[in-house]
Amino acid sequence: MAQTVAIILGNDFEDIELTSPKEAIEEAGYNTVIIGSEAGEEVVGKHGTKAKVDVDIGSAEPSDYSALLIPGGFSPDHLRGDVEGRYGTFAKAFIKEDDPIFAICHGPQVLIDTDDLNGRTLTAVLNVRKDLENAGAHVKDESVVVDKNLVTSRTPDDLDDFNKAIVDALKNNEK
Repeated sequence: MAQTVAIILGNDFEDIELTSPKEAIEEAGYNTVIIGSEAGEEVVGKHGTKAKVDVDIGSAEPSDYSALLIPGGFSPDHLRGDVEGRYGTFAKAFIKEDDPIFAICHGPQVLIDTDDLNGRTLTAVLNVRKDLENAGAHVKDESVVVDKNLVTSRTPDDLDDFNKAIVDALKNNEK
């Protein structure tokens, strides 16, 4: 049975930061499931890409997934606005289990809510880096930074490197 990668997503995601990694994951033989506020809901990217939520965050079980993808854009900020903090809690489970987490651009914002970035090394889009530092992370300005189970990237310009690192991490994590 193929591993399944959870994708947490809200409106105003950066379209290519969803579609490109999702395609790379699926082409490598893995499944993807989009998790959002409400199953069946359609979320819309900044440039009009539409995606259907498969599973609502309230019923999503981290143990059902082998990895987590967090696309950027404004989606991560919307997800962090969840009053119950469910997206941060969901991501925290992947950190705790050392399961791969892939976050690009503004995606690492969600990881701040895990309270588990102290001493970790990440990258992100420029205007998120200070927030990561304030959460205790070491921040680098590189196309991709891999720190154990965390794979982070800066912008759509880095997608080729990011996608390669995602597929490598998934293959290294096969159980």
